[in-house]
Parts: sequence; structure tokens; C-alpha cells
Amino acid sequence: MKIVIETPKYSFSKYRKTEEGYERAFFSPLPTIFNYGFIEGTTGPDGMEEDVVVLGPRLSRGSTFERENFDGLVKFLDNSIRDDKRLIYISGFCSPALLAFYFRLYALFKVFLYACRERKITTCRFEGIILEKSN
Repeated sequence: MKIVIETPKYSFSKYRKTEEGYERAFFSPLPTIFNYGFIEGTTGPDGMEEDVVVLGPRLSRGSTFERENFDGLVKFLDNSIRDDKRLIYISGFCSPALLAFYFRLYALFKVFLYACRERKITTCRFEGIILEKSN
């Protein structure tokens, strides 16, 4: 599967790929502690391509790589819709506790973002991390 990075590690801006390139979706009070992207050619329950969290060195926006399997899954509900993120570990520090803390804060931020931007109350919730057995 082809993985495309939209938001590099340490970025405060969350980007989304468009036909014209990459546009900022929103500015986050939390920098991402991972690279964030999607699996090209897939469609998730939210109508967008399936999300991927890539743990490892910082990768540039637009970079791609191939991957056959995943190392886990971040269970997440965004705007009351299932929005799980596939998890890929490349190298370096890996702490499920830190990742869980990040996604708990991120869920709170997203609730606030929907309330302010769209004037609606919705559910955003981190529901856990499932780690796959090592290959």
C-alpha cells in the first residue's frame, strides 16, 4: 500500500491533500508527535482516505513509501464517525502511553473546534490502541 504524508512530525498545522496540493485544515495547539498521512486509494467511514500515524523520524509533507502491513491501530471517533488510524512504526522512541495521552487531548481539541467552527456539539473520542504482533 502507498502511504502519503500530509502532516510532518512536530507540525502545529494539520494539512489535507487537495487537487491543487496541500491546504491547511486547521492550526492545532498541540504539535503532532508523529507523521500523519493516509493510504492512497482507500476510503474510510468518514469518506476520506484511511488515516495513518507513522512513528519514526520526521518525514516531509508529500513524501511517500510502500508498506504491506501495519503495526497497530489507534481507535478514534471524530465528529461522531469512526475514524481509526493505522499505526506504522519505523524507528526511534515508541510509547503507547504518550500516544494515548496525545489522542485524548486531540479529541478534546476537536470537540472545541467543531463547537467554534461549526457551532455544533459532537463526539470525538480516543478509544484505545491495538498493537499487532511482531512479524
